[in-house]
Amino acid sequence: MAISKAQQRATANYVKKTYDRIEIKVAKGQKEIIQAHANKKDGGSLNAFINRAINETMVRDNAARE
Repeated sequence: MAISKAQQRATANYVKKTYDRIEIKVAKGQKEIIQAHANKKDGGSLNAFINRAINETMVRDNAARE
C-alpha cells in the first residue's frame, strides 16, 4: 500500500513537533561497527543504541559527582 503525500506530510510534521534531531559524524567504517553492535544489543535500532548509550553515560556521570 502506497503512502500518500498527505500522510508523508503529517508524519513529517509529527516528527518535527515530537523529536529533536542531533546529527553526529563518525570516522569512516565506524558506523558499520556501531550498527553491528546495535544489532546484537538493541534489536538493530541504531537510534535506540545511541539513546541508551547517552542515557547510561549521563546516569554514570551524575553518580560520579555525588
